[in-house]
Amino acid sequence: MSAHTRPLPPAGDWNRGISVKQPWTTAIVTGAKTIEKRPQPWSWRGLVLLHAGLQIDRPALHLPHVARAIRGRDLRTGAVIGVARLTGCHQDPDGSPPCTEWAEPGCWHLELANVQELALPIPTRGQLGPWKPTEDLVGQVRQQLPDLRP
Repeated sequence: MSAHTRPLPPAGDWNRGISVKQPWTTAIVTGAKTIEKRPQPWSWRGLVLLHAGLQIDRPALHLPHVARAIRGRDLRTGAVIGVARLTGCHQDPDGSPPCTEWAEPGCWHLELANVQELALPIPTRGQLGPWKPTEDLVGQVRQQLPDLRP
């Protein structure tokens, strides 16, 4: 049986969702923003569905690096707009330069890689912190990304 025909484990066992305000979510799916800040560290690693929350951080729209990353894109809210692999979590040491221009001192930085944007955003509700997506939601994501694996 090939990897593509083996049944997947239950959705909540191999991936999570993360809700992020716009324009930050779009900056992640463009590949410009490779970290996401959080107040606490995450020990979980694996695939994360990138959910654009309902709120837009309007002051962020005027930051040059944000404007460059999102130029010409719609800021869809209330939907899963991409998938990434959470590969690590770190905090920049005190007094050291930030790990990227997206870093914020004192925050934990979720390290995101292998980002894939969905062609069709999937409307759904998110929540604070990491959340377990439903089998139906993962099925909708896999329709667009059939090679998605744990």
